[in-house]
Amino acid sequence: MSIQAISGPPSTLVGVTSSGIGTLRETHLHAALKEWIAEHGDEFEVPVGRFVIDIVRSGKLIEIQTRGFSAMKSKLDALLDEHQIVIIHPIARQKWIVKGPHDGNPSSRRKSPKGGSIYDVFTELVSFPSLVDHPNLSFEIVMTDEEELRRYDGNRSWRRKGWAVVERRLLDVVEHLVFETPSDWLLLLPPGLSEPFTTEELASTISRPRRTAQQMAYCLREMGALDVVGKRGNALEYRVRPAARSARRA
Repeated sequence: MSIQAISGPPSTLVGVTSSGIGTLRETHLHAALKEWIAEHGDEFEVPVGRFVIDIVRSGKLIEIQTRGFSAMKSKLDALLDEHQIVIIHPIARQKWIVKGPHDGNPSSRRKSPKGGSIYDVFTELVSFPSLVDHPNLSFEIVMTDEEELRRYDGNRSWRRKGWAVVERRLLDVVEHLVFETPSDWLLLLPPGLSEPFTTEELASTISRPRRTAQQMAYCLREMGALDVVGKRGNALEYRVRPAARSARRA
């Protein structure tokens, strides 16, 4: 795994018209990330088979997936054996919630108390964890600062009391992490975690919910990086697979 801290003011990240990058029907976040990742010579919105690829760079297919990895499954099944594919996925480290005017109240903007973590990617990876060790597939996780625009419609999003999310806007890119092999994903296991471990112990060590730890353990097991070695009560015990451990050290 390679980690790169990258930061830039919003004005350099969200303007997409000058480069000629096609953004028809794209969300703001998707279009802004395309602008951020673009390099000279890239081709955009390229038909490959029955699919359209966000960016083609020297034969490599780059897909920006802001959410819903399950939507990528058929594309990966069809293209992965013949093409190198990179999935770009943003996770909001910090988020500001912007609400439009409603019921006589003006628009508002506040910082969300909930911050994203690199471990949140496993919520998406559960869609196809066994494909992660394919030699043609890699991931680039982009930690961001974002705005989330909400509009009151009264009929949706009961958990938000009638406020629906209508758009995510990129404010800044703060970190860029590259994962090319299962051993790269293993580097996310905290160094203080003793083996064998349960998902409860993993959750405590990474300070994330138990469900996130369960998704992480499941994905690492399916990609061949973890083994189930026993049970402690009703909880499975996990250990790093020896071959994956050797690759991680190398």
